[in-house]
Amino acid sequence: MGAQWKHAGRIENSSKRGALISKLVKEIIVAAKGGDPSPDNNAKLRAAVEAAKKASVPRENIERAIKKGAGLLDGTVQYEMVTYEGFTPHKIPVIVECLTENKNRTAADIRLLFRKGMLGAIGSVGWMFNHQGVVEATRPLAPQSSKHSQNSQEPKNLNTNANANTSANANTSANNDTVDLETIAIEAGAQNVEPLEAFEIPAGSVGARFLCDLVDLDPVSKYLNQNGWSVIRSEMSFLAKSPTTLNEEQRKEVTDFLNDIDDHDDVHRIYTALG
Repeated sequence: MGAQWKHAGRIENSSKRGALISKLVKEIIVAAKGGDPSPDNNAKLRAAVEAAKKASVPRENIERAIKKGAGLLDGTVQYEMVTYEGFTPHKIPVIVECLTENKNRTAADIRLLFRKGMLGAIGSVGWMFNHQGVVEATRPLAPQSSKHSQNSQEPKNLNTNANANTSANANTSANNDTVDLETIAIEAGAQNVEPLEAFEIPAGSVGARFLCDLVDLDPVSKYLNQNGWSVIRSEMSFLAKSPTTLNEEQRKEVTDFLNDIDDHDDVHRIYTALG
């Protein structure tokens, strides 16, 4: 599992596309409100806009969301970030971040969604995660003059005690074979790097997740943007210290639980220790 809970097919599922667009627009509004309304001067807004473009959100929707967040339109909604902690079925730690204009409604809905798990108090599982900066970005691959062997260079973590998931994730996209992600991460100022999963990378591109200290989040994002990368996510995140592996049946039960939570309109991010 990477920095946050994701599932393949989320964008392609037409029945949920409207909900996804609503979440992406909300994210743009909050990013524009919290900083400069120009994506060029606001890394978080720039990443939110790129994510919206990737999901084919209409340009007019994006522009309207930026104006609403900047207070240039009437009827501005005040969103608040609310965090919930607890356990999924089979006791996998999970942190759920919500953006809501009605905390009471959201709290009642989240309690209901956790009926198959266990909702805890703030701090009950937070200590099981590291708070780090995460930058996810993609870049078109350069044309290849020759075919690479299967033993081509693989992306690596930059710390000797790096997350063991990296070596497994290195096989998720052959596109990453042609790019020295380790060198790029060092130049950007990131501590670790791992490839994005195949479903997150556009055809003919390379994708990576760069992990850094919180204070380096903006510099890493700026470096990547200035060097041909499209940053689709740039934010403070929670990464599990000790991911847990389940059997296939248990994993499906946890996955279904997380998908149900993720489908809620107010849910912004889900972080889990599912390995």
